[in-house]
Amino acid sequence: MKRSVLTRYRVMAYVTAVMLLALCTCMIFKYGFDKGEDLTLLVSQVHGVLYIIYLVFAFDLGQKARWPFGKLLWVLLSGTIPTAAFFVEHKVTKQVEPLVAGSEASAARA
Repeated sequence: MKRSVLTRYRVMAYVTAVMLLALCTCMIFKYGFDKGEDLTLLVSQVHGVLYIIYLVFAFDLGQKARWPFGKLLWVLLSGTIPTAAFFVEHKVTKQVEPLVAGSEASAARA
């Protein structure tokens, strides 16, 4: 597996998690303080597009790492739970890093 597959997943996991936190903050201001309706609309749309990209990259990583369906589903859904993506990304990176290193070592020997 190429390192770029893991890297793009990691980048999108962080970006999606930060945007979800921003969206939650906007929602608090929109519904709690009646402020920022336009900003909430913008942030929600940006998060939606970025989440779709995250889904594609996470699915690609899961297929290449040959994850079982349950694990793949958990990783895909972690982008919908505030702060979960940070923890899931860390755990996924620790598990996938040996696969990437093994693949790089095989490529270096060839």
